[in-house]
Amino acid sequence: MDLTASESTHAPKSTAPAQTDPPLNTEPPASALRTLPDNPVVIIEPRKSWVALGLRDLWAYRELLYFLTWRDIRVRYKQTLLGAAWAIIQPLATMVIFTLFFGKIAGIPSNGVPYPIFAFAGLLPWTFFSNAVTNSGNSLVGNSNLITKVYFPRMTIPGAAVCAGLVDLAVAFLVLIGLMIYYKVALTWNILVLPVFVTLIALLALGVGMWMSALNVKYRDIRYALPFLIQLLMFLSPIIYPSSIVPEKWRLILALNPLTGIIEGFRASLFGHEFNRFTLVISIVATLILLIYAAYAFRRMEKVFADII
Repeated sequence: MDLTASESTHAPKSTAPAQTDPPLNTEPPASALRTLPDNPVVIIEPRKSWVALGLRDLWAYRELLYFLTWRDIRVRYKQTLLGAAWAIIQPLATMVIFTLFFGKIAGIPSNGVPYPIFAFAGLLPWTFFSNAVTNSGNSLVGNSNLITKVYFPRMTIPGAAVCAGLVDLAVAFLVLIGLMIYYKVALTWNILVLPVFVTLIALLALGVGMWMSALNVKYRDIRYALPFLIQLLMFLSPIIYPSSIVPEKWRLILALNPLTGIIEGFRASLFGHEFNRFTLVISIVATLILLIYAAYAFRRMEKVFADII
């Protein structure tokens, strides 16, 4: 008998437990956590109410507003022979035509001041308003490549167009001071109130410009209708005539135009006339309502600009 075979056949089986792999540790080591980059996390949330108009974003991007304003000024007068002189030529040439036809031929009164100064003082805020609204109304479409590539508050684009117009207004204002010296029209203490009306006309232009720019993205007819509407609005504003010659029954309708109180207040600040408080209050209230509504409508449409522009 083969004892070796028998022993190997009847050898007891091992009762030791089977070896198992240790459980996997899914947490990263502490050394890896210490080497993770400390990058800021941007959380995009929906606006919690209609009051959130993005004013905090505008303040954070204020340097971008300055850059876009300076870019608009440079592009506007790039490759022009006269440069910034065009800011003077446009209202000055219009003043000459108005003086010839409305001052000399039609004999429209000018509230005791020479008609050239009367017309030029009304043309300054009007020229700023018309140019600012036209440029800001087309600003979003003109910057479509920028809008579709990077994020920034879109409101800075029409805002830059309005700020660029303020530079032209300041240049043309120096010509008005020269005309007042030539015609010996002295300034009064009313001039201290002039910044109020400059602020009002800028806010009004910003409100209308934002609204038109948002509509122009979706409805390109705005581009063609806007110049016609602005031209029509000029004759509905006291630019070539004082509101005192308007019949009494039509003065309330004229006062509902926010430009009426602003333009007349602009003249009163320069010539020392009495301010019309009624038209001034209407202009302030109408400007604020229009500005808030335009900002709200702009923010509501802003989310689709990059898709449909």
